[in-house]
Amino acid sequence: MKTAKELLERRKARTRWSLRKKASGRPRLSVHRTNEHMYAQVIDDVKGVTLASASTLDKDVRAALTKTSDKAAAEAVGKLLAERAKAAGVVDVVFDRGGFMFHGRVKALADAARDGGLQF
Repeated sequence: MKTAKELLERRKARTRWSLRKKASGRPRLSVHRTNEHMYAQVIDDVKGVTLASASTLDKDVRAALTKTSDKAAAEAVGKLLAERAKAAGVVDVVFDRGGFMFHGRVKALADAARDGGLQF
């Protein structure tokens, strides 16, 4: 029987495989969710470079929040990531949800990034 981590890795690999076909040179907005924090990065896979990143561990986000594991925290991370990505000159991205389902905190982060100006 497979562990939860092994199953997550399989889902993540399956998602990335389909994204590589659809990306056509666009950077990838990668999301990682834990029980306590949210992390997001805009990654250029061609160069292998992280263009922008944000998480609930950032001082800007953490100061404004009472809890780092709810939808409000995910929205704050999405807005901050969109600002940083636009400052780096990135507007079009492809959304990589990792192995996580697109609902709850992951969806809140994606919607906030869209509202911040990222297109995917």
